[in-house]
Amino acid sequence: MSETRQTHLFDPARALAAAKDALVVETDALTAIATRLEPSFAAVVQAVLSCHGRVVVMGMGKSGHVGNKIAATLASTGTPAFFVHPAEASHGDLGMITAGDVVLAISNSGESDEFNAILPVIKRMGIVLIALTGRSDSSLARHADHVINSRVDKEACPLNLAPTASTTAQMALGDALAIALLDARGFKPADFARSHPGGALGRKLLTHVRDIMRRDMQVPVVKPTATGLEMMQEMGDKGLGATAITNDAGEPIGIFTDGDLRRFIAQGGDLRVAVAAEVMRANPRTIHQQSLAAEAADLMEAHAVTSLLVVDGEGRLVGAINSNDLMRAKVI
Repeated sequence: MSETRQTHLFDPARALAAAKDALVVETDALTAIATRLEPSFAAVVQAVLSCHGRVVVMGMGKSGHVGNKIAATLASTGTPAFFVHPAEASHGDLGMITAGDVVLAISNSGESDEFNAILPVIKRMGIVLIALTGRSDSSLARHADHVINSRVDKEACPLNLAPTASTTAQMALGDALAIALLDARGFKPADFARSHPGGALGRKLLTHVRDIMRRDMQVPVVKPTATGLEMMQEMGDKGLGATAITNDAGEPIGIFTDGDLRRFIAQGGDLRVAVAAEVMRANPRTIHQQSLAAEAADLMEAHAVTSLLVVDGEGRLVGAINSNDLMRAKVI
């Protein structure tokens, strides 16, 4: 085993104390940054809002890993952004940056050789440069149009060497910038969903009832004069667990479900002589076809039902949906 992998006898209490100390140091660092956040931060937000291109995030080492995350957060909350590695920028990737972009350069020391090599080019292109750095007197800060101060008093590392509190500060300030931009743009849940169509939120906010409802011949429907046996046949053929009863205008005036059938038989009812108009539940719960599927789920839960009839703007029956349809669409 290498020397660096050797450990002292493990002490659980000491490990817990070290972890707590690290969290306290990082919490204190974030509190201090929040306290000293200056009005100049608003100028950074304005610069990004005025950008006609994209935010190009750059960072070396641990700051680069943070930069990748910040770029992803910006992009998913309404600010087009991507990450460019500073070292690769010197070897051709600088061509990915255009005059209409904004560069967000992340460096705790502000003295990275890779940054120093490309800063003159960025400035000659007239690109707005935002420095996220722990040293406001660094080369990076001096070249920047705007500076976000990420200084921390100490790292969470007991040796004060490993980037810990400083990278947490960078990450938090990146989140703060993204949220300030999100708020300024009036970003809504539906906007977020468009950036996350494959996620649970995207499905809930982008899937409409019309997208997953049963329609046409899949919808069980009978007239008020239908017999009990005809209703059973329709329910069995369509597999919804219910049938709609509609008037001559095609409007749903009632519903008859599996549960209604069980109660009807338990009370001694005879399906051979039953008529839909007499055994249906009038004024069935309906939902508009343009409604979100998530609204259908909420309606089913609120009223303890498993099926809803779907109507158009004129109140005519155009479909049906049940909880199984919602589960297949992964809305619930």
